[in-house]
Amino acid sequence: MPRRSWLSAIVLAVILGGAPADLAHAAPAAAHDATTTAHAEVTGTGRNVRVVLDLEYDLLMKSAWLYAEAYEAKERTEQLRQLKVNRDAVIGYVTGRFAVAYDDKPCVPTMAGDADVRVRGKAAFAVLTLAYACGGEGSHAISSALFPDAESFVHSTETIVRYDLDGEKGSAVLVAGSPTLLIGERRASTQVGEFALLGAEHLLFGLDHILFLLSLLIGARRLRDIVLTATAFTAAHSITFLLAAMGIVDVPAAIVEPVIAVSITVVALANLLGRQEDRLGRWRLPIVFAFGLVHGLGFAGALDIDRSGSWELLLSLLSFNLGIEVTQLAIIAALFPLLVLLRRTSAARWAVAALSVPIVAVSLYWFFDRIPLPL
Repeated sequence: MPRRSWLSAIVLAVILGGAPADLAHAAPAAAHDATTTAHAEVTGTGRNVRVVLDLEYDLLMKSAWLYAEAYEAKERTEQLRQLKVNRDAVIGYVTGRFAVAYDDKPCVPTMAGDADVRVRGKAAFAVLTLAYACGGEGSHAISSALFPDAESFVHSTETIVRYDLDGEKGSAVLVAGSPTLLIGERRASTQVGEFALLGAEHLLFGLDHILFLLSLLIGARRLRDIVLTATAFTAAHSITFLLAAMGIVDVPAAIVEPVIAVSITVVALANLLGRQEDRLGRWRLPIVFAFGLVHGLGFAGALDIDRSGSWELLLSLLSFNLGIEVTQLAIIAALFPLLVLLRRTSAARWAVAALSVPIVAVSLYWFFDRIPLPL
């Protein structure tokens, strides 16, 4: 086998090796099929603590070991009824896996009012308000073991905690390996690391963003092209990510998700139809910037901080975005040199098609699947 053909085979194997497994799991908001994020807002001082939990409805009902009629309920009215009927089971599950302690002594939880239901992204979330009565003196600790891997319904659950407790404000990400937050002992560097990792995970496990980035790489012929394109995409999605996560801009996921799919289709088709600079020409950067704005809304939906004006959370937002940017640069640094080598081989033409056709097919499927249809 000629040296260049042998080299191209290696390059294609590296680039396409993980594609079949990824495409087999391709779906809108793919990460939600395998994992979930719980949200907790904790406020109070001393002996009185209030916690508002947002938990994915169907997962909560399954984890509480309720019947199918409970976790399969789709209408909000029926979901509210099921939460009321199964109140004791739901409270028992939640209070057994989410705890507040004061001076190392467990606080006693009680349900405050009835549960509510609201939509986050595409999923219904149960909203539970708990009042914790604490004894003793000292500092608070918050622990979450919600939806563990052992339940087998999801894996790698993360609990995003926003707190205004004992005069301190901030946010944290609790995971199985680090399930407890100690108020008063938390450093800013820890918060930066947690949310940067969360951003990196979202980019890596968000197949739609990966495919868009890969489409841009396939169409870039020179290092200058990819630097300009990546800069435009980064600037655009950073703007809308921060505006949306802060609650300043609010665009429904029903609009954002289909447009993200369209963005992938457009860029991948440009790669198929000809050289990207010939097909998109001087409109290439404006198009990438426009689609980057939409992708930023998708990133914000993943973090799902919905309180307008929550500037105390700015460090978390910037850290999350930092994780996205670093991971994006790592992907570019790993793949672009391989694609450059590939273009120097006789396999270059059919390799572009081999990479672009599956991307077009998957993104078109996503587009039609993400369009909300009337019931």
